[in-house]
Amino acid sequence: MATQQVSTRIDALPRTILHRPFFWIIALAIAAFVVAPTIGNDVQLRESLLLAAVYIILASNLNVMIGYAGYVNFGSIVFFGLGGYLCVWLVGRPGFPLAVAALAGGVVVSALALVFGFGVLRLRGAYFALATIGVNEGVQAFVMNFSPWGGAAGMYLSTELFAPLGGPRQALWTIYYLLVAVMGLSLYLSYGIKVSKFGLGLLAIGQNEDAAAVLGVPTRLYKALAYSATAFLPAIAGGLYYFKSAFIQPSDAFDLTFSTEAIAIVMLGGQGTIAGPAIGAFFYEELRGWLLTSDTFSHFQLVVAGALLLIIVLFLPRGLIGTAHARWPDLRRIIE
Repeated sequence: MATQQVSTRIDALPRTILHRPFFWIIALAIAAFVVAPTIGNDVQLRESLLLAAVYIILASNLNVMIGYAGYVNFGSIVFFGLGGYLCVWLVGRPGFPLAVAALAGGVVVSALALVFGFGVLRLRGAYFALATIGVNEGVQAFVMNFSPWGGAAGMYLSTELFAPLGGPRQALWTIYYLLVAVMGLSLYLSYGIKVSKFGLGLLAIGQNEDAAAVLGVPTRLYKALAYSATAFLPAIAGGLYYFKSAFIQPSDAFDLTFSTEAIAIVMLGGQGTIAGPAIGAFFYEELRGWLLTSDTFSHFQLVVAGALLLIIVLFLPRGLIGTAHARWPDLRRIIE
């Protein structure tokens, strides 16, 4: 009887998600990102929101592994960087427009993540975390010695490639809107996973993986699928981001600083929540922007990220949204 009730509840979830307030809150947030920089044609605000969107994409997808499945991925930036390399390389080939190159990069990186996931996700805890760093460093070493991708010097794009998007100036706006769209898809993907049967399986793995396996959850398959799913949109975002820059090199594309910051963002906002990584990313980007423009603290960005992570673990382990949920339980109905 209990199993039948749970099954009925799971089957009803996709039909009720549109009736939840938070579904439309995400839509309003996306609309705000679209409209805000157009008011007064504010280029500075556009660039700030673009970086916030990138951090939200990275953090929301990372949250699926950390907040749901309980696996800390210190090498998540490998998806972003590899997607960037594939897109930049493909877009320079005849017959590969930006959209096709970015999507192809996402598909290839997601497929590679699925293959690697079945192997690396045999490890748990600190061993998995160290293995993800090794994967990132291994991919970076390969790219640095792969001459078709420019080796250690990286790859440059000709400004002529921006012509199909209306020229370099209009291309910046187009890429911004595309990244906002990917941000929205990341939030809805995280939301959809959480309320699905697949998400319940990941949450069970995060609570007690051995018990989940005993209860019939295909833990290896679910973990690998989650690892693959959370690679797709970051890879597309990486392609768009580095196309915008018209340049990519290994030291930037596979910088572990971004992975550390993404983990700090997830913890700051609240792991396992949907709104947490988004709110954490927005606040962190504001803090990051202030640090980079400060004469005193411009070289202490990563130090601040580490200190922030330590403070969160010690004094705010549930993050901002998790703490708010504990204090005001009714808030869960609005902000999930």
